[in-house]
Amino acid sequence: MEHRIADTLKILTEADKEACEIVRVSENEPVSSKKRLFIESYGCQMNFSDSEIVASVMREAGYATTSDADNADVLFLNTCSIRDNAERKVRKRLTELNMIKKRKPGTLIGILGCMAERLKAKLLDEEKMVDIVTGPDAYRDLPRLIEEAETGQKGVNVFLSKEETYADISPIRLNSNGITAFISIMRGCDNMCSFCVVPFTRGRERSRDPYSILKEAEELFRDGYKEVTLLGQNVDSYKWTGQPGIIAVSEELNVNSPTQVHVNFAGLLEMVALVSPELRVRFSTSHPKDITDEVLYTIKKHDNICKYIHLPAQSGNSRVLEIMNRTYNRDWYLDRIDSIRRILGDDCGISHDMITGFCTETEEEHQDSVSLLEYVKFDFGYMFAYSERPGTLAAKKFTDDIPADIKQRRLAEIIEVQQRISMERNQRLIGTIQKILVEGTSKRSEDDFIGRNDQNKKVIFPRENFKKGDYVNVMITDCTTATLRGYAVEKTPALANSHQPVS
Repeated sequence: MEHRIADTLKILTEADKEACEIVRVSENEPVSSKKRLFIESYGCQMNFSDSEIVASVMREAGYATTSDADNADVLFLNTCSIRDNAERKVRKRLTELNMIKKRKPGTLIGILGCMAERLKAKLLDEEKMVDIVTGPDAYRDLPRLIEEAETGQKGVNVFLSKEETYADISPIRLNSNGITAFISIMRGCDNMCSFCVVPFTRGRERSRDPYSILKEAEELFRDGYKEVTLLGQNVDSYKWTGQPGIIAVSEELNVNSPTQVHVNFAGLLEMVALVSPELRVRFSTSHPKDITDEVLYTIKKHDNICKYIHLPAQSGNSRVLEIMNRTYNRDWYLDRIDSIRRILGDDCGISHDMITGFCTETEEEHQDSVSLLEYVKFDFGYMFAYSERPGTLAAKKFTDDIPADIKQRRLAEIIEVQQRISMERNQRLIGTIQKILVEGTSKRSEDDFIGRNDQNKKVIFPRENFKKGDYVNVMITDCTTATLRGYAVEKTPALANSHQPVS
């Protein structure tokens, strides 16, 4: 059993990196006359999107990005607080960057994002590891904060705004493959899940105006991008009310008067889908309490809205969900799953987040999470042992009373179940033709391309004469738990997302 747990925990490590510990570094811009900015980003897609906003703000201030920390005038770490591992990694990295500062005394180090607000006093005054601390809503202020830091003062702004959406800033696409891009549609979160630090580090929920979102999507498509992902802590709660913009609005949006337009997430999703049938549209993340049948029918209506939904469960037990303050119970979650299957079919990809060993969780309640996986048949998931985060409601109200070895054993169990289900879901696609958007060269071989199908599954196939951005029909011949493999049967300019069984 020990050997089996060790093996499955290796799988967890990869999922952990995928979920909240991926590190992305800014690229070299081919200019020589500007100061150099190095950005290292940790965490979720929202953080990577924010780094693109930071790069844009700093370009206006005369900076170009670099991937070489030793060559930078300013070093930024855009941080994540959602897991303890991520914070420990950032602290270790700050120590390394301070060694660069010792060699180059004029170098400035800044901490951005979620760790900035939570640990500003420690990082600035006690440990003296940084010169600049900036929260997620204060990136416009970075040039001024740098000027302050250059005089020997500490540049600090962790103010959380009720209005800031950065709607007027055109992000600089960092680490871009030129094919896929993120579009932030809202910021902050009003859901006070007891385990989560996000409402305290990113502030209250506010939605970006739909016209700026649509403009960004259109510009990306004109620039050759073939897929956009609409980002928000909870995209389903997107709502905006205002005057009609200069862009035509779908007739199905709720227009109360010539001067007042109400746009919900289903309406926004349709607006972006109508940019072009050649532009794939994804979104993340959905909250089970908010995802509506209207959204599901909008997905069904448009072939270019991907049939894939990330729907965090966190637990399969109603009592645990209640003390997590998730505002839904097991039956509600299963009802949403049943609606997805009824409206979008069994082939719709669904993924999840799951926490094991939350405060007071019993063995029977853990088994409810296992049975949830068995019922839903998720395509994949991000699974974690509970890690108490300072300042959260759970840290204040509950005791983290599940021993670490029990958390890890329960975690290994759900990973093992999910790995089996993931394999079963992927094996269903063997012998079918999948429409793949080519995103780039496979990391393992220059002879292969990698892309994703409609359900967000990675597919590897021989590159032949195809190029990035092509839609390619691929016959699936083999799979692992995480990847499909096949060969191209034809290239097609048309976007059709349903897979085709071979007779």
